[in-house]
Amino acid sequence: MDVVSDAVAVIRTGRPHAARTRRTAPWGLRFPAAPGTGFHVVLQGRCWLLSAGRDPVPLSAGDVVLVPHGHEIALADSPGSELVDVAPDMDDSWVPAPDTAGPLTVLMCGSYQLDRIGAHPLLAELPAFIHLPRRVGRRTALNAVVDLLGDELDQRRPGTDAAIPALLDAMLLYILRTWYRDHAPRGAGGWAAALDDPAVGSALQHMHAEPATAWTVELLSRRAGMSRAAFSKRFAELVGRPPMAYLTWWRMTTAGRILRGGDDAPLRAVAERVGYTSEFAFNRAFKREFGVTPGAYRRRATPRHLIKA
Repeated sequence: MDVVSDAVAVIRTGRPHAARTRRTAPWGLRFPAAPGTGFHVVLQGRCWLLSAGRDPVPLSAGDVVLVPHGHEIALADSPGSELVDVAPDMDDSWVPAPDTAGPLTVLMCGSYQLDRIGAHPLLAELPAFIHLPRRVGRRTALNAVVDLLGDELDQRRPGTDAAIPALLDAMLLYILRTWYRDHAPRGAGGWAAALDDPAVGSALQHMHAEPATAWTVELLSRRAGMSRAAFSKRFAELVGRPPMAYLTWWRMTTAGRILRGGDDAPLRAVAERVGYTSEFAFNRAFKREFGVTPGAYRRRATPRHLIKA
């Protein structure tokens, strides 16, 4: 997979969920802080995004908001409207909409369950919230996914229960892709610059696609068409750690995902899949990263009824 897809895959857990609601003014909904990542889409009408310490942000139909770190936010028809708390799951918890004749707003809101232990730094550097306005007159992949989700939530048909989680996963990836492509600040360092840089971006793709390969700084720099010293310096400046340090971290993160996913392959096989021919060296590197051995990590992550006697 590519770097952005991998960044999401390593922390995804459980199933994402979404709910749709219709609001007529006046209305206000407060979404308390939560451990997951929230999202909000305006399907029809207009509203305001409210966040402590920030100016209110106007939202229009088709706008998407992602709350990467689960911070508290609110949505309302007006910045001064009274707010009502919304329960975290949102499945059956929407407060009754007031019976008024005010302007109508239709929202799709939900969350992704994410395990932030070992989260990829690409996600850690995201801002408190991401606002992606709909591009009027331009049909984008994100617009298409939003329309499909709205349609599935509005008219439940055979296959909807399978379609919604898949579309929600796709929407998260399109949000991140759009953010890093069009909105992320590009300074002297950071992941937006790293993904844009031909040499560093290529090296990251190689590491993610083939973690078991015996990569060296020399080999990666040669693939990038740079000297070893220049490549190492640029990689560290943009990614925040040297190439081999990042490679080790990514290998351990990949091993953790394998073990957490219920794969019952022998630890020796897991070690080989992430580039270690020595199980002892793999165990030592894994414990240095996670604080426990691979076997203990697997037992802790596996439901009790699935552990073999």
